[in-house]
Amino acid sequence: MVWSETKKIIAVVVGAVLNAIAMNFFLIPANVFASGFTGTAQIISAAFGMFTNIEISTGVLVLLLNIPIAILAWFKVGKSFTLYSFMAVVLMSFFLEVIPVLSFSDDILLNAVFGGVIGSAGVGITLRFGASTGGMDIVAMILSRINDKPIGIYFLILNGAIVAIAGLMYSEEQALYTLVSLYVSTRVIDAIHTRHIKVTAMIVTKHADELKEAIHSKLVRGITMIPAVGAFTGEDKYMLMIVISRYELYDLQSVIQQVDPAAFTNIVQSTGVIGSFRKD
Repeated sequence: MVWSETKKIIAVVVGAVLNAIAMNFFLIPANVFASGFTGTAQIISAAFGMFTNIEISTGVLVLLLNIPIAILAWFKVGKSFTLYSFMAVVLMSFFLEVIPVLSFSDDILLNAVFGGVIGSAGVGITLRFGASTGGMDIVAMILSRINDKPIGIYFLILNGAIVAIAGLMYSEEQALYTLVSLYVSTRVIDAIHTRHIKVTAMIVTKHADELKEAIHSKLVRGITMIPAVGAFTGEDKYMLMIVISRYELYDLQSVIQQVDPAAFTNIVQSTGVIGSFRKD
């Protein structure tokens, strides 16, 4: 348990450092915007610098934008997830302040690609260990707990607005480079974690009752128990089928490892869910 929490903290710190490096070494110097709340913070910071004499750093704005979301998540999502996610936000804001803004290349495409790869690697590592980098990830988690409707539209609207504003503030070319960075980010997160909002876990185990209780103590999700028989051994088993959001994948894997390390688990993408996948 202690090692599991230690790994999560290390992942949060590494993710925060990578995000800050991507921003200060690549995206900010090239005026290429990140996705979600981080990109929103960049836009606000750039707007203040462009239209007023007030300078507000991106790091401070990232923290300010995430405070109300974190408060809401504390009550709607869960204390552990919110705590680690807000820790990631605070650390990212800190590293954005202490790491200097440096430009390694004048090539905007290189900055967009490297910024997207490094930043999304930080996001993917954080997600893989059961936390998030705040912002839209927490909003998605809250919406997934409130209702089971697709939330991809919210990501699309916010990131579309970021691309459009990049074009208005700088140039159409800048907007296209921002789009390149967003695309690269999505592909890297796909490789490290998963971009799918919902996944289905099919767990074959001989300890169905213990595993069911352990999962329900950690996740508010319904489970379908299906009788199964081992083809080679002829042993009676159960297959537990559960649909979860991507943010709960680490917790589910941890529970399975603790209760039945020998369980066979298949994780597949859920392209659509009809009906509620919450525990009644």
